[in-house]
Amino acid sequence: MKKKIDTIKRRSFLKSALASAGAAAVAPTIIPSSAIGRDGAVPPSERVVLGGIGIGNRGNYDLGCFLEQKDVQFIAVCDVKEARRLAVKKIADTKYGNENCSMHQDFREVLDRKDIDAVLIATGPNWHATMSMYAARAGKDIYCEKPCTKNIEQSLILRDTMRRTGRIFQAGTQRRNLPHFAFACYLARTGKLGKLSKIYAHPAGMQAMMSGWLPAEAPPEKGKVDWDMYLGPAAWRPFNPKLLDGFNFEKGGGLVGGGVLEWGSHCVDLCQWAVDDCPPPVEYNAPANGELMARYENGTQLIFREKGWIPLGSCPVRFEGDKGWVEAGDSGKMVLSSPELMAGRVVEEIGGYPATFHVRDFLDAVKTRSQPKGNAEAACNAHIVCHSANIALFLNRQVKLDLKNYEFINDEPANRLRSEALREPWRI
Repeated sequence: MKKKIDTIKRRSFLKSALASAGAAAVAPTIIPSSAIGRDGAVPPSERVVLGGIGIGNRGNYDLGCFLEQKDVQFIAVCDVKEARRLAVKKIADTKYGNENCSMHQDFREVLDRKDIDAVLIATGPNWHATMSMYAARAGKDIYCEKPCTKNIEQSLILRDTMRRTGRIFQAGTQRRNLPHFAFACYLARTGKLGKLSKIYAHPAGMQAMMSGWLPAEAPPEKGKVDWDMYLGPAAWRPFNPKLLDGFNFEKGGGLVGGGVLEWGSHCVDLCQWAVDDCPPPVEYNAPANGELMARYENGTQLIFREKGWIPLGSCPVRFEGDKGWVEAGDSGKMVLSSPELMAGRVVEEIGGYPATFHVRDFLDAVKTRSQPKGNAEAACNAHIVCHSANIALFLNRQVKLDLKNYEFINDEPANRLRSEALREPWRI
C-alpha cells in the first residue's frame, strides 16, 4: 500500500511540474524598463559603479555632481566619521529608493569590492596621493580632489602608478572644463597670443606654514571617529577636533602647502595648460614686491602674484605674448587685448567653478579609456610647480630644478623637502 501512495505522489509532482514549466514557457517575462535603458534610464551595462571615500564638505558637492549623471550608480560610502557615513547613505538611499548603499570605515573594504568601477576620493589632502595609488593598484579609476600630492616625490609616483596600471585619473581641477578658461588656454597654447613671455597665477596667500600640534583632547570612540585611520600616513599626534576637517599635516619635512598649493594649484594648473602641459619651470625665486617668479627652460616666466588683477572673480590667470594677452577669472568672463582674438567665436560664460562638466569628462574617459583633461600627467607637472615654488618660498631663496631627475641642483636643504617619511603601515 505504501508503494502505491508513493507512486501517486511522484506522478502528481511530475504532472504539476510539467504544467508549471508549460505555463512559464508561454507567460511573458517582465523586465523593468530601466534594465534595458528605456524611459531615459541607463542600462546596468553602461553604468559606472561608484564608491566614495572621505565625503565631507567638498566631497558632498562632488558626489552631488556625480549623482546628477544618469549613468552613475553610487553604492558605497567610506568615512572615518560615523555621522558622515550615515548622512551620505541617506542621500544615496533616498535617491535610489532603497537601502543598498553600504557603509565602511576602512577604505580598503571599498577597494576590495569587485562591483565598484571607480572611486571619488575627497578626504583631507594628507590621504589623497596614498589612497589614489592604493585604488589604482586595486583596479579602480579615480576622481581625486586636490591638492593631489604632498610633495614632489609623491607627484612622480602618482604619475608613474597611473601609467603602469592603466587607470583613469582625474584631478579635481575642474576649471579645465569651463569654456572661458579653456578658451584662454587655447589662445596661449596655439600661438594666438604670439610667443608667451609671462603667465600669471593667483596663489591666494603666499605663505609656507608648519603643521604643528594642538593640545591633546580625549578621542571619541573608534566607531564614531577613527583617529588613527584619519592620520593615515601622517606622523602620529594626539587627537584634537580642530584637526578633523582636511588638515594637510606635514608636506615635505613639515612644510604645509599654504595658498600656493591649495587654492593656487588651480591657477597653476591652468598656467600649465596654457604652455601645453610642458615640464615645470627650472628656476624658482624668493618672493619680491609681492610676486614670486619662476622661469621655464624656454624663458617664459610664471609669476605668482596677489594683486594687480582685473576684477574677474577668484582664481584669476593671465597670459601675455608678443601679439596679445588674455585674463580670466571665476566670474566666467575674459578680458582680451584685442576683440580680434575671439575670431568670431562665442564662448559661454559660466560663473563660479562648477564641477559638473569635469565629472562628466571623467565618466566619459572611464568609458572610452581616454585621458581626461585633469589627468595624472598634467596633475603631476602642476603640483611639482606648486611644491617647488613653496620650497623657494619656505627657504626664502632661489632654487633650481633639474628636470632629468626632478632634484634641486646642488641644494641639500631643498632636496630634503622633496619627500617625507610615511607612517607605518602605509607605503606607496
